[in-house]
Amino acid sequence: MTSPLTNTRSALGITAGLIGWLFLVELTSGILQGYYVPLIPDLVDHLGIHDADYNWFDAAQLLLSALVVPILAKLGDMYGHKRMLLIATVLTAGATWWLAFAGDFVSYLIAFALQGFYVVWLPLEVALIFERGRRTNSGVARTRRAAGLLVVALEVGAIAGALLSGRLFIAFGGAVTPTLMVPAIAVTLVFFAILFGVPESEPLPGRTLDAGGFVLLTLALLLITSGLTFLRTNGPATWWVWALIALGALAFLPFGLYELRQTDPAVDLRVMRKPNMWPVQLTAGLIGISLLGAQAPLSTFAGTDPVNGYGLGLKSDAISNLIGVYLVSMIIGAVLFPLASRWWSPRATLIVASFLVAAGYLLFLPFHSEVWQVTANMAVAGIGSGALVGALPAAAAAAAPRGQTGIASAMTNTTKTIGGSMASAVFGVVLLSGGAAVTATAASLFGYVLVWTICGVGALVAAVLLFFVPRLAFTDAPEEAVAAQSLIE
Repeated sequence: MTSPLTNTRSALGITAGLIGWLFLVELTSGILQGYYVPLIPDLVDHLGIHDADYNWFDAAQLLLSALVVPILAKLGDMYGHKRMLLIATVLTAGATWWLAFAGDFVSYLIAFALQGFYVVWLPLEVALIFERGRRTNSGVARTRRAAGLLVVALEVGAIAGALLSGRLFIAFGGAVTPTLMVPAIAVTLVFFAILFGVPESEPLPGRTLDAGGFVLLTLALLLITSGLTFLRTNGPATWWVWALIALGALAFLPFGLYELRQTDPAVDLRVMRKPNMWPVQLTAGLIGISLLGAQAPLSTFAGTDPVNGYGLGLKSDAISNLIGVYLVSMIIGAVLFPLASRWWSPRATLIVASFLVAAGYLLFLPFHSEVWQVTANMAVAGIGSGALVGALPAAAAAAAPRGQTGIASAMTNTTKTIGGSMASAVFGVVLLSGGAAVTATAASLFGYVLVWTICGVGALVAAVLLFFVPRLAFTDAPEEAVAAQSLIE
């Protein structure tokens, strides 16, 4: 007879092996996110474009990821998360190899956009781990710990990518193609790590793909994200930009009505409106404001000449160190979250993490004149952000029924992307408002104050929303107990 202790050790061993392989996947994901940033000036010269044109590459990748992540995650729920992880990796590898040989704006734009398939890696990984843990009634706790480790891998990869790319570019004598072949090789190797090291999940039989629902969802997301992109480039005075955004928002109405009539919808809105789900999805969008939208303004603020009456006047190497502190603090937050969840409840830890993000950005309002002040603010916000990056997909997976963990985790990424895209567009506008600075390229201090305020208030709203989550949510308590707790509260 096998003892419970033996079963536990066996399950832990299998999960530890799974996390080890997925750690390599997220390490590569981080490399992709950090590798190209230091090379931007050299890539601009290589492609013969203007500095501002590079923004189109990021916008295209965000747009594609927002569209494809829900579809691939749903297909993972239907046919196996490992299978979709492999397909996404093949597409990412192909696009990354294409980038290495792209020599013009259009080719690089298409390849960089297609590289965005890697964004689905984390939701699929969370679903794989959760479905494996569900069989031993410890899926939530295990996913929470694993998600923290995956975020550590992500941030370590981002730091490594940022440090490696510039050095390799110099080592290759300023040649772009061999420099960009390095991340392509990394993604190719990751494919074999997944193929031979990651076990498949067990999808529910008899599922169907709600093509109509995904078409309506894609249309709504396409209208909103493209409208936000054009808002950033064309400015708020362009009427048709607002028309695109309004049409996108209105498109969610027929999408919702259609989904409620489906037996196997693309996105189960009945699940999304559960008290342990909708605050998580909204929190992801609100945290996306600072996580994806505030990093560029923070970098430009740090580099602004103090002759304008504000700014730190830092050079690129010092700004890199500042960003490094933020990334390291995110690693600390990711490591601390599962530990803090043992001391408190997971819900309480999520609330504290959201308050840390809010505190970090609101501290900028009185304290932004010294390097140590900005560093401290970013460290506080980074700890909260690091905890939330991995915890929100895990929380969504915990709130979803079997067969919907992938799409639930992926929707946190989609809402985060929408929040970040909206913030990026709005921040681009507000930094031009509020009066002129002394130097021609500097924004106004009022614009920066508005950015910090929006980030801080958004995180505060997220913290308040999380109070509506039942206290037993995101634990391994039976779903009936969570539902009963929500009725009591």
